[in-house]
Amino acid sequence: MTTATMNSNITSKLGSIVDSSHIYINAAMDKYTSFRAGGKAAVLVEPDSAEELKGILKLLHEENCPHTVLGNGSNVLVRDSGYDGVIVRIGKAFSSIKVDGDSLVCGGGALMSAVAREALNAGLTGFEFASGIPGSIGGAVFMNAGAYGGEIKEILNKVHLISADGTRDFCMTGEELDMSYRHSLIQETGDIVVEAELKLKKGDADAIRETMAELTARRNSKQPVQYPSAGSTFKRPEGYFAGKLIQDAGCKGLQIGGAQVSELHSGFIINKDSATATDILQLMEVVAAKVYNDFGVHLEPEVRIIG
Repeated sequence: MTTATMNSNITSKLGSIVDSSHIYINAAMDKYTSFRAGGKAAVLVEPDSAEELKGILKLLHEENCPHTVLGNGSNVLVRDSGYDGVIVRIGKAFSSIKVDGDSLVCGGGALMSAVAREALNAGLTGFEFASGIPGSIGGAVFMNAGAYGGEIKEILNKVHLISADGTRDFCMTGEELDMSYRHSLIQETGDIVVEAELKLKKGDADAIRETMAELTARRNSKQPVQYPSAGSTFKRPEGYFAGKLIQDAGCKGLQIGGAQVSELHSGFIINKDSATATDILQLMEVVAAKVYNDFGVHLEPEVRIIG
């Protein structure tokens, strides 16, 4: 069976699960990722409910069809050659945010910025550190996102998951997810976050607003937020800071094509001028090689590479 025939077959079967308006053929992934670069996915589908998501995952598993799950795309880069499979995008249908006492119950597709606003409106403190992190709650749980001394694992009570093969949905506590620096168990299992319950505390709305504003000002002054990027490009090596290593290796401002090591913060590779995914990947390789040659430290990408 040719790839085109396989995709046509899968697309037809997906159409029996979701509305055809939620299925996109040859989807340009630069529109769905914060790097604003990359190739096309053969098929992109957006489920409208947890039941549709289960049906999609079950179908793709049974058909042995290559697929990957995407949230807000803020930590992802699709190669220019594209992805010859199905992207399952967790979007608006999973973006609900509900206040339950001192907790927030958030859909996996809820944006961190929206969760921060809801926490502020409810006078709940504990989420301020994450208020400026791009991306969705599902992605934040997946990689245990953190900033300014805080991590999602510190406020995560439990998650509602759908298994990677779509056969069951279940709950796990934050402790059961074995969360550590930029890691959670679901990176191994492939299970999908449908909903997360965040345990916060009652606080003073003015103090919460002030802290959020202060962290936003710090972020805007020290990070290249005006350019497309995927946030920190590399994970923090134990005992070091990736940005300092990159700067000390003389890579600050280094540019390949339209991709550049930010002159504001060397830990960020930015899409400065219509960069291709290849530009970005080549620059990542050059930077990692230079750091290893100079300091013997291996830089591991924080960005997920698809394709």
